[in-house]
Amino acid sequence: MTDSSRPHGTGPGVITPDGCAVDFYARMTEMGEPAIVHDAIAPGASILELGCGAGRITRPLVALGHPVVAVDESAEMLAHVRDAETVCARIEDLALGRRFAAVLLASHFINTDDTVARTAFLAACRRHVADDGCVIIQQQAPGWFASAADAENERDGIIFRTRNVSRPAADLVSATMEYVDGDRVWTQAFTARCLDDAELAAVLAGAGLRPDRYLTDDHSWLRALPVRGEPG
Repeated sequence: MTDSSRPHGTGPGVITPDGCAVDFYARMTEMGEPAIVHDAIAPGASILELGCGAGRITRPLVALGHPVVAVDESAEMLAHVRDAETVCARIEDLALGRRFAAVLLASHFINTDDTVARTAFLAACRRHVADDGCVIIQQQAPGWFASAADAENERDGIIFRTRNVSRPAADLVSATMEYVDGDRVWTQAFTARCLDDAELAAVLAGAGLRPDRYLTDDHSWLRALPVRGEPG
């Protein structure tokens, strides 16, 4: 979700500083993301995962043979992460003094409508990626911005509803996600900004990165490389 998320839920449960329901994220399983990341990097490559949540992507990456350092600002989220080094910190403030073969920025963070936050997220990627490494980024599929509409589906016993879809500007989509797990309900409002190829290249360049290639046909995953000579 983007930075404008504001979830709430019925029943007890911990809500993180950025508004995510820990109980809900602990229920989530991977949806093919680990395989995409694994196929884009070298076997056994070290990974810095930014915004790891409860570890639904972390665990499969470790199982695939990657040493992972998992970062999240919520200690409650990190308590669910297994077999990986964990760091409790905001992405924007992270300064480990270490470089990694791959840095993972998933969860559509790059689509935030907050330019300052987007810049900070990408700067964190650049200062932690090795000069011969890569940054793996998940964005909202560009085609989603035109097709987004109210919808409902179910996975792993959880009902996912997209509600109140609106377009406050030509390149923005706002909506509310509703997650139903038995008698528990969480809602999460967000606004996402579409970045076309030129805008994406520009925001990456501002962080000392350059687009390498898309990893999926819908362009929802991409690999970026550090620009040599640019500060990290």
